[in-house]
Amino acid sequence: MSGSLSFGAAGTARSDRTHTLFAQTTGYLAATAGLFALGAYAGRGLPGGLGVIALVAAIGSLIGMQVTVRRSTPWTVTLLAAFGVLVGLATAPALAAYAGADPRALWQAGGATALFVAGFGAVGYATRRDLAIVARIGFWALLALIVFGLVLVFVDIPDGDLIYSVLGLVIFAGLTMVDFQRLRRSTDLDSAPLLAASIFLDVLNVFLFFTQIFSRND
Repeated sequence: MSGSLSFGAAGTARSDRTHTLFAQTTGYLAATAGLFALGAYAGRGLPGGLGVIALVAAIGSLIGMQVTVRRSTPWTVTLLAAFGVLVGLATAPALAAYAGADPRALWQAGGATALFVAGFGAVGYATRRDLAIVARIGFWALLALIVFGLVLVFVDIPDGDLIYSVLGLVIFAGLTMVDFQRLRRSTDLDSAPLLAASIFLDVLNVFLFFTQIFSRND
């Protein structure tokens, strides 16, 4: 009897930690999205060169979070906030160009992104099958996509930008499911900022892929 009670108490504690992690992660995610919007607005007239510097600094913030996550939660959260602003500054020139050419594409991309992330996120959160293999395939596929993107800079491939965007959406469908499964399975509250950063990157990349597709169709 006592063993059953202990097992039940442990299960309840795990469930509580999972719910707390979900709440913290979504809170960090919302704050990061807000800071991204602030950075994108502030950097709408930013020269492309400074945007690259902001992107490098954002990557540095992510690396710094990996170091501080086990040492200082306040520092990790601070780096997450910096990451949000810096990514906003880095993508501001591209978003401003899309807005100037066709503002409707941004709204269409935003709606499609919300449905995409909600759908694949729900699948990843609900599935009980281990998605570790999807994570490994997604990692290598993402590296291959980056190489393909570099090829497109130098080689004119018919509909290359559309192919790039569709492949990107396929890859991030898998990565989104993986991240939401991690969110359900983890009970490590310290990982909330890192999970928020990972999910935010999923959302941002999906949004940019959809923006490119909808802009192309007009």
